[in-house]
Amino acid sequence: MTPVEIIRGDGPVVLGLPHTGTGLPDDVIARLNARGRGLDDTDWHVHRLYDGLLSGATTVRATFHRYVIDANRDPSGASLYPGQNTTGLVPLTDFDGHDIWETPPDSAEIEDRRQRFHAPYHAALHAELTRVRERHGIAILYDCHSIRSEIPFLFDGVLPDFNIGTNMGTTCDPRIEAVTRDICSAATGYTSTVNGRFKGGWTTRQYGRPDDGLHAIQMELAQSTYLTQETAPWTYDEAKAGRLQSHLRTILTTLAEMAPELKGAS
Repeated sequence: MTPVEIIRGDGPVVLGLPHTGTGLPDDVIARLNARGRGLDDTDWHVHRLYDGLLSGATTVRATFHRYVIDANRDPSGASLYPGQNTTGLVPLTDFDGHDIWETPPDSAEIEDRRQRFHAPYHAALHAELTRVRERHGIAILYDCHSIRSEIPFLFDGVLPDFNIGTNMGTTCDPRIEAVTRDICSAATGYTSTVNGRFKGGWTTRQYGRPDDGLHAIQMELAQSTYLTQETAPWTYDEAKAGRLQSHLRTILTTLAEMAPELKGAS
């Protein structure tokens, strides 16, 4: 299995796609239980949702499932949200807190997966961000995610539709956060929040260095905004997706158009 797919563009925006992959090596399939093999925690169809929305965008997509190893977690295993329920570098449970393994991986297996999957994904992402910054003097990483809108194990109530994460404003120029927030706030029929339950994962926090011309922002979408229902078979709803894509396209286009102005501020 090739761990990462790259589509190179000539624009300033890089789309990160760490959780849309469903690839499972045979050795991992053999260890998962029936619940784990359902892959319920996939960011279903997010790569399809963003496909073609921004001409010139570069995309870096993990092909492996997050149950193999989570490309948006600190490779050291440190928690992104200390004191809160979450899943780790190699999740032991799903988002509902249920076991997903017949035989959980030991530390040696986790390190092997880190080298085989996590490291190549981030090497590719780092290389593309470097290439884009060298071309434009700036690179904007927009990390693409989705999640079920109701998961009591992880958060109370119903998740907003647009969940913007910048690690409390530290990972990008404030104008990037502001324009994204304003577009989402103005989107009729949708709800939004900034740095709520999702403040940006390890990818956003690792690469967001505005003083170095690297800006990162995470968008966590509620899956109710583009799926027929948030259960298997996780059907993509063309009508819902089309309405959502109009707003996502506006966000991405605006960020790309802002790049020359941001370059001058770096």
